Amino acid sequence: MDLFLLLLPVFVLFCLWLGYRILEKAGFDGRWTLILLVPVLNIIMIWVFAFSAWPNLKRDVDQGL
Repeated sequence: MDLFLLLLPVFVLFCLWLGYRILEKAGFDGRWTLILLVPVLNIIMIWVFAFSAWPNLKRDVDQGL
């Protein structure tokens, strides 16, 4: 149990860091990553980001919208 309590914050911070990097590369503000900490809203926001137009993509690329 001690190992779990030690590794859980490390895993959560790692996931937040990954989300931050992905959002920054997509052109969104990385602070949106904090939404991952809110239950239910995190699932909704993953869908919103997945299907919205990403600001960093070139305009001539079909974004599937």
